[in-house]
Amino acid sequence: MSYNKTFIIAEAGVNHNGSLEMAFKLIEVAAAAGADAVKFQTFKAEKVIAAYATKAGYQKETTGVDESQLEMVKKLELDETAHTRLHQYCQHKGIQFLSTPFDLESIDLLNRLGLEIFKIPSGEITNLPYLRKLGALKKRLILSTGMADLGEIEDALDVLTESGTLLESITVLHCNTEYPTPFEDVNLKVMLTIQNAFPGISVGYSDHTLGIEVPIAAVAMGASVIEKHFTLDRNLPGPDHRASLEPHELTAMISGIRNIEKALGTGIKKPSLSELKNKPVARKSIVAATPIKEGETFTEMNITVKRPGTGITPMRWDEIIGRKAAKPFRKDELIEP
Repeated sequence: MSYNKTFIIAEAGVNHNGSLEMAFKLIEVAAAAGADAVKFQTFKAEKVIAAYATKAGYQKETTGVDESQLEMVKKLELDETAHTRLHQYCQHKGIQFLSTPFDLESIDLLNRLGLEIFKIPSGEITNLPYLRKLGALKKRLILSTGMADLGEIEDALDVLTESGTLLESITVLHCNTEYPTPFEDVNLKVMLTIQNAFPGISVGYSDHTLGIEVPIAAVAMGASVIEKHFTLDRNLPGPDHRASLEPHELTAMISGIRNIEKALGTGIKKPSLSELKNKPVARKSIVAATPIKEGETFTEMNITVKRPGTGITPMRWDEIIGRKAAKPFRKDELIEP
């Protein structure tokens, strides 16, 4: 049976810690786990972060307070040569290479690599020049919406479509940007709100919770794209490792999603092929409650309902009551009209 396949993005992000060797290992893990794509982050730190910008709370917890956000992020940059090598290695491993651009130059870099899908991070949803540049590429876009309200999502979609991108080429991801996201703040039903607010748009979910339950639940609710951070080791130094899945967890999440996809089915209620054999075993038929003579009238006293279900269905009970037996029946024998 065919089923709709969720596009699963294994988010390596900056969990390579600036090491190309570690980035290669992350690609290997994502491919082995069965992800459709592995995604990194592309940026020039000085183009993205002002010198006085402070770290997010979770970044202070995971990397300390002695260095600035700019200093932290600068160490995680990958240059164009590294991007080319990662792109080529993804092709070798049979997994799609994606990366999120955080500035205008990075959009150009990824476009030169020939990317057909561009991911817009939550922080850029109000960046008008950025949105216009991406919209003008007329590529497939995935828009994360952490920290945004419905009006801001609408504004961003308007900019992207007015710049040249078709609405049907955009997937909107519900997201919460807290790392890790408390379960009570996930609000998965927002996916349905987005779907209803923008008919024809595809929806998905970018997850920052601990564990794998929420992204699997999102698939059951209709997510067409799932994005989830992963790492080689949650204890590694760096801002995002702590809220990321380890390799075995990524594999388990993807396996769970694929099982849920199959389980969602067609929505048509009918016996499955696997259960048809159970009908005669589990259902019941009209049988003789006592020995019945030929010509005797069937009554509620001499017939009853028992397994197996290979005879007359009990739904014809009223039709059988009052009729005469065409032959004698032993107790428990299936009644024939």
